[in-house]
Amino acid sequence: MKTVYSNGKLLLTGEYVVLDGALSLAIPTKYGQSLTIEEIDQPKLIWQSLDEKGNVWFQDTFQIKDNKISNTVKNNDSISQRLVQILNAAKLLNSKFLHSHNGFKVTTKIDFPRNWGLGSSSTLINNIAKWANVDAYLLLENTFGGSGYDIACAQHNTPITYQIKNGKPKVQRVKFNPIFKDCLYFVHLNNKQNSRDAIKHYQENKVAFSITEIDTITNKIMHSKTLEDFENLINTHETYISKITKQKPIKQLLFNDFNGSVKSLGAWGGDFVLVTSQTNPKAYFKNNGFKTIISYDEMVLF
Repeated sequence: MKTVYSNGKLLLTGEYVVLDGALSLAIPTKYGQSLTIEEIDQPKLIWQSLDEKGNVWFQDTFQIKDNKISNTVKNNDSISQRLVQILNAAKLLNSKFLHSHNGFKVTTKIDFPRNWGLGSSSTLINNIAKWANVDAYLLLENTFGGSGYDIACAQHNTPITYQIKNGKPKVQRVKFNPIFKDCLYFVHLNNKQNSRDAIKHYQENKVAFSITEIDTITNKIMHSKTLEDFENLINTHETYISKITKQKPIKQLLFNDFNGSVKSLGAWGGDFVLVTSQTNPKAYFKNNGFKTIISYDEMVLF
């Protein structure tokens, strides 16, 4: 029996523009996903996925035949189809993967609600890449696509900067542990954003921008000494991305009367936002229908 584990992710700066080579600040989360592999004596894959409460949310059986994985139960839902795609993509990268007379019982366990958007897909990709002994960035590129910052978070236990240089990921471990972290919170917007749809919208609507401008903001955010400086920078960042993507900032849309800053993370319009407040803001957000408020220390792995 073998178990692998990958960290979840949050992108603090550079959302969308990370795709075009901007320097971005990302953090791995204390929440993630495990994958346990147990060998069996039949040439099939028995797959079971558990949620954060230990309940089965997906299961299927797949056949291993002619060096390919296929669906034996004929469960043609999108999850089964996507899983077959990922496993066969891993086999293309490593022909020895699942190339035996034996099969496996596979159990995945996610330790956060799937609608949180912390990386249920990226942690799965990274775990399968570990199991198959293949490059996780290539596996992502051949399946879901995206910038790859989420794979970097899955593989690192500290905050990182992430940048695509000449088509390759450049990952740097950084120290980001602001002295004002007690004033930082993550609030879930009760909606899981589809990253692929958000990327498509960005590519179709973006306007010209300066990567250097984003790089500068990211560097300044990493070295912020006061909450006031941090708030000014994330407000500037939010305004800048708003102009590039032709989308309204989330504070303007939902929290205009909030006494603090609100910054979108990752794909705008869903998942978590980062908020700043000198007093505990839970009452404000709960009164507005947003019940998942997590402190910086509770969320971030560092």
